[in-house]
Amino acid sequence: MTRNWLTESDVSPALPDPGEVRTQEDEPVPLTQDSDRLAADSPATPSNGDDLLVGPSAEIKTSDGEMEEPAGTFLCGTCGGSFPSERVYDAGGVFICADCFLRQSAAAPVAAPTSPPPAAGAANVPSASITGAPTAHGRLLVRATCPHCWHRFPPDRVLWVSRHVDLLGDPVLGPETASRFLPSRFNVEGDAIDARGMACGMLACPRCRLPVPRSLLEIDPLFASIVGVSGSGKSYFLTAMTWELRRLLPKYMGVAFNDTDAVINRTINQFEETIFLQDDPDRPVQLEKTDVVGSQLYDQIRLGQQVVNLPKPFLFTLTALRGHPNAGTEDAVRLLCLYDNAGEHFNPGEDAAASPVTQHLSRSRVVLFLYDPTQDPRFRALLRRQSSDPQLDERSSARRQETILVEAGARLRRFAALAPGETNRRPLIVVVPKADVWGNLIGLDLSTEPMVAGTAAGEFPVAVDVPRIEAVSAAIRELFAAEAPEFVAVAEPFSSHVIYIPTSALGRSPQVREGHPGLWIKPGEVRPRWVTAPILYMFAKWSHGLIHRVRAGREPAVSHE
Repeated sequence: MTRNWLTESDVSPALPDPGEVRTQEDEPVPLTQDSDRLAADSPATPSNGDDLLVGPSAEIKTSDGEMEEPAGTFLCGTCGGSFPSERVYDAGGVFICADCFLRQSAAAPVAAPTSPPPAAGAANVPSASITGAPTAHGRLLVRATCPHCWHRFPPDRVLWVSRHVDLLGDPVLGPETASRFLPSRFNVEGDAIDARGMACGMLACPRCRLPVPRSLLEIDPLFASIVGVSGSGKSYFLTAMTWELRRLLPKYMGVAFNDTDAVINRTINQFEETIFLQDDPDRPVQLEKTDVVGSQLYDQIRLGQQVVNLPKPFLFTLTALRGHPNAGTEDAVRLLCLYDNAGEHFNPGEDAAASPVTQHLSRSRVVLFLYDPTQDPRFRALLRRQSSDPQLDERSSARRQETILVEAGARLRRFAALAPGETNRRPLIVVVPKADVWGNLIGLDLSTEPMVAGTAAGEFPVAVDVPRIEAVSAAIRELFAAEAPEFVAVAEPFSSHVIYIPTSALGRSPQVREGHPGLWIKPGEVRPRWVTAPILYMFAKWSHGLIHRVRAGREPAVSHE
């Protein structure tokens, strides 16, 4: 039986749960903090080898004073009892205790695993999955996670959004917002009925009252944080990445990459339209800078007497299409949640109670840090000899970027309650943007994507060329060690697994327009390169089911020539 990404014990947004990763050569890295490993005297759990780790137990209270389940204990989905990790089983993505498991097994035997999982503390830890999968038969998660405020709540506490125009006013969102309510009446389709008798279809978080998609009650998403200094190109990278994933994944890998909720993703969709869907491809355009406040990338709510700014998440659903080896299985669907913050939010001292916009680090299983060589004076001196890119202009600002990574690491450790000296085992992907400007420093060729034809049994026709990505990473690390050694000295202690991946969101240099501030690009000239590589590597390296990988070099399957 295939594993689901385990749902961790609930924690408050201000004090998130610890995560743990144990590396093993050439194997995926476990990124969740829970475990479904069994004691030696317990019946073996159906498994494909994807065992997950558990962090230290701790009693935590939520903001409303309710006692949480201790980290490392799990609720049985059948009897509702609380049990330690060695006494629960993953039965089709739902936790059940040993007694319930035995009763169910007697009624309907479950296929035995190929090999029992190791006892706690075993030296060799098998591979694990970082990505969520839907629970069996549409069954609900024990606790869902709000992508806006990261509050965890049982699905039966989710609020519904009133539909009747007379039902306005919410104490958190304001008087002009549709009221939220806990329903007592439902129609035959399962939709709640509001106080004016209208059927409602939209759900909301019980804490921040912002909308949440229904699928979040059934699928635990993979949270990934995008971090970088102001002007590093985070918004352009995110826009090009999502556009190319929509375009390439269905065509070459048999996976649909779609919005989980078009309303939540409105901003990224507008960005994509600005860059890739212009009627006049020769009219220069630019994306709005991610501001600290007041941007369309943030929501503002009121909690008690405090006005709080929250970052808007971007939610995507990855689904195996017909013809994919895992179409129709429990591995067929994943949720991905991404965050784009203004670089200023990671400046030391900017993490305020009124603006907890970086606390998504507490839930993130992967951190993507954008290091921009065009903002480093040492790289600029090298690049001016071979490029006239306007980003290398002496008047352009230069920033110390390792301090942002230091601050992000400090916050992650604080949010995740990591002990001093304890290694953060959530992978760090160092995305090196604007490769069209600096790539010649190492003879980089991004004319073909890191996708190759898959030939092994069970592989989809195209798979991720992991060896090529890791070889390029080694070359970039060598360059950074020579030109920016202080960044390498910060990045590698940040996580036990660090990978360097080049990207080019535009594929060419932007332009300066006389009389217009900022840099501009003609949509017809945009040619993204390797922007999908970070996400493809993440799924191929640390996940099973959707994105396949190869372990030996083959001919590229996707070329830009």
